[in-house]
Amino acid sequence: MSSLSGITKSLVVIASLFIVLAGIKLANEIVVPFVLAAFIAIICNPLLKFFANYRIPKGLAIVLIIMLVMLMGMSLTGLVGQSLNDFSSQLPQYREALRSKFIWFVDMAAEYNILIDKQQLIALFDPGKMIDVATNMLAGFGGVMANIFLILLTVVFMLFEAPMISTKVHLALDDPDMKMKQIDRFLDSINSYLAIKTLVSLATGVIAAGFLWILDVDYFVLWGVFAFLLNYIPNIGSIIAAVPPVLLALVTHSPVVSAIVAAGYVCINTVMGNIIEPRFMGRGLGLSTLVVFLSLIFWGWLLGTVGMLLSVPLTMVVKIALENSEDGRWLATMLGGEEQQQAR
Repeated sequence: MSSLSGITKSLVVIASLFIVLAGIKLANEIVVPFVLAAFIAIICNPLLKFFANYRIPKGLAIVLIIMLVMLMGMSLTGLVGQSLNDFSSQLPQYREALRSKFIWFVDMAAEYNILIDKQQLIALFDPGKMIDVATNMLAGFGGVMANIFLILLTVVFMLFEAPMISTKVHLALDDPDMKMKQIDRFLDSINSYLAIKTLVSLATGVIAAGFLWILDVDYFVLWGVFAFLLNYIPNIGSIIAAVPPVLLALVTHSPVVSAIVAAGYVCINTVMGNIIEPRFMGRGLGLSTLVVFLSLIFWGWLLGTVGMLLSVPLTMVVKIALENSEDGRWLATMLGGEEQQQAR
């Protein structure tokens, strides 16, 4: 009888989960700006605490933070928007140039008795489509940012509520005496993870843009922003971010410069991802490569472009919550990477 009740409970949980996911999917236009606003608010929260240490009134601190966010947002929008428009207008020419380079490589391989069907290979692998993926992702993210007023307004209210969130969560979970320390660990882990990841991603984007500027690769600011956004997706994100500038360097310069760009991206992501980030974050929050890939697909399907860019932070929130739950700890272990298993 107990076995039957356990199966019934599992079926009810699965059915409830499907209903919630269907609701999120239908309410995409409301949920996506809210998720983005929550993400920005969590990143800005350490800055709010910094102002509080200097006894700056909360209202004034929030105004300063919002002005800083707007200033950065407007500056990036102006630079990236213009670059994206120029790049889009040049895209047909770049695609044709890439196709010519691709055919040249195939002809060169044929001289060494490596016979490849040009038309079939181009039909299966069109290098121009890789650039299309990059521009579509940036365009999709820009479409969400069109609701910037709603997002910033939500961020303001979230920042006002931030100091009380911990107390409210304790009360909601029937812990008025604040004895459940795992709740505080959960909230602190999310804050520290997103803050550190954002700083590392920002540094990655700035270094990548500077590196491309030195090599005189077109639209280096655009690819720097792309590297910043995709650095939230470990392993896979760095590869996707490197493809457009590598192909663009191949078209506008030479195979040597293209190889240097590829090597530079490998060095940047190796240093930032394997040395700098673990030093500040530790390896206890790692995800397996398979989970990273599956989360990219799942959150991208559920929330679109923003879901793809924030797939790992969103999965990390779920993982941290599971780690702080007795019933869900086994699932958090399944989501963990190799380093976490070795640490155990």
